[in-house]
Amino acid sequence: MGANAQTAVPVFTAGQVLTAAQQTEINTGIPVFATTVTRDAAFGGAGEKTLAEGQFAYIEATNATQFYDGAAWQAFGGKILQVVGATSSTNVSTSSTSYVTSGLAATITPSLTSSKILIIVSTTIYVANANGSGDFTLFRGTVAGTNLATGSAAMFGTVYTRDTTYGAGTAIFLDSPNTTSATTYTLGIKAESGANTIRAQAFDRTGQIVLMEVGA
Repeated sequence: MGANAQTAVPVFTAGQVLTAAQQTEINTGIPVFATTVTRDAAFGGAGEKTLAEGQFAYIEATNATQFYDGAAWQAFGGKILQVVGATSSTNVSTSSTSYVTSGLAATITPSLTSSKILIIVSTTIYVANANGSGDFTLFRGTVAGTNLATGSAAMFGTVYTRDTTYGAGTAIFLDSPNTTSATTYTLGIKAESGANTIRAQAFDRTGQIVLMEVGA
């Protein structure tokens, strides 16, 4: 925790003599907490302030200022609260007609349930065999999780009439996970038929996935 981080928001009683530490805590202005967990634990306990509409808080983990609207903590609209990402240069090849991981995945822990997650992913793709085709899509969780494309559709795909094709693929999606739990996003790939081979990070080119938490 930083120098200003608190673990409680105390309630003082009439005639109480405040310590120097308590005075310093008051002088920080908006209460500062290491995480949303310590923020939530700081209200409503014995000797602590009751959480009410209009309360502000600053979260060190995400460098975000939040306010309580009487029902839930909210971020100031439109602000990017945090950015995480991952890269891979490992060539992943499959002929499976079921989605397998491309090797591109990243995990983010939203600071508010109202936040949205902007996902941007880019990788080098390769499809082998005449009329070869393949699908790429984003999942919340593993490739056994929620396909973020409509129904069973792919986020983006490739269809070619030449023997082999090599190029770049990019997907962008705005998700509403409605959670403050750690959430993983994965790029999945599959071939359209067992005779085709599809690759991500083809020829060991670097692919990247970026996750951005956007305040509602």
